[in-house]
Amino acid sequence: MQPTGHLRGDAVRVGGDARQRFYDARGYGRPLDGNEIALSRVEAAHLLFRGDLSGITLSDDSDPVGFERFFVASAAAADRFAVRFLVYSDLRDRGFYLSPAREPWPGGDDAPSDAVDFVAYERGETPDTGNVEYPIQVVGERESVAAAELAGRTLAVVDEESDITYFAAEGGGIDGATGYEPPSDLTGVLLADRVVVWDAPEDLYERGFYGRPLTGRAADVEGALQLSLVEAASLAADGRLSLSASVEGERTEDADANAGDAAARVVARGRDVEGERFDRRLAVYKRLRAADAVPKTGFKFGADFRTYLDVETVEDLPHSEHLVRVVGPDHEFSPRELSLDVRLAGGVRKEMAFALTAVGDGRPAERGGDDGADATLDADVEWLSVDRLTP
Repeated sequence: MQPTGHLRGDAVRVGGDARQRFYDARGYGRPLDGNEIALSRVEAAHLLFRGDLSGITLSDDSDPVGFERFFVASAAAADRFAVRFLVYSDLRDRGFYLSPAREPWPGGDDAPSDAVDFVAYERGETPDTGNVEYPIQVVGERESVAAAELAGRTLAVVDEESDITYFAAEGGGIDGATGYEPPSDLTGVLLADRVVVWDAPEDLYERGFYGRPLTGRAADVEGALQLSLVEAASLAADGRLSLSASVEGERTEDADANAGDAAARVVARGRDVEGERFDRRLAVYKRLRAADAVPKTGFKFGADFRTYLDVETVEDLPHSEHLVRVVGPDHEFSPRELSLDVRLAGGVRKEMAFALTAVGDGRPAERGGDDGADATLDADVEWLSVDRLTP
């Protein structure tokens, strides 16, 4: 005869030999006095589903109910009970012991965030002695997920057909090994949405992988290099690029005299053509170059950048390692959006990274300094990489 549980508040109490049978042997619940244990609703539902409990009384004067009644009552009483039960059951079936990530359950001390629902211990480990393998945050496919503080969690997304997809989210940055120093005497012409350097040194493209040569089969022009606005703004901010003219007809006779405001002028043009996204993309571009990585446009992949970590020459270009999408610090993912990004990155053998930066929305200009260009370049960037996971 299997024991009966009794719902008291938001926990199910089980007596008899429950401590030995469920907690000591299989890591369910938390010990109370004697051999009694307390189970969370999800744990109790799982034991009821498996037939390890004969029933659960919902009040002092009620008869025990089976899995169906208890499941429906719990779904009405507890937030996201149905999706949390599905994930809990799936991970139990995969051989993991789990605890609710809240006090006073054993996993309450191991949760990095209030958003975590469960902690899954290393296989074969119990809540008493085990290390946490996965802090699990459970969401349905129509919920939103805050990007901030997602690092360090395992996201379990339950879709409308009750299938579960797991994602591992990690912090850290992108570090490269590209040892190239651009020249300091570049002069360019600011066009509507790019800058052309007419006499660019060959190494700027061949070794630094800046821009794209202006060339063709019948071209009679040599050394012309087209830079994107983020590339040009970055070089100008470092004092390596000055502007001699622009499409508005502005011209500076002494290019050196123009070096001081070149960055502000390119940033202003970038905001004209791209809005506040330009500030975020420029801040991230600068961080990547400072880390000796080479960012190039990720347009073909629906991203802001793709990155190369160790470029020696364009002739012997390695495979790009990351796709980078730039978002604000308060960005919220839809699980569908996140799944699309990660799936696409994996399909082209890249890692999906998100760069959270606070610039944009007009904020840099309010902080002064070259019309906000300095604030953009000094902005903090928080990195988040996300990949598919099979627990």
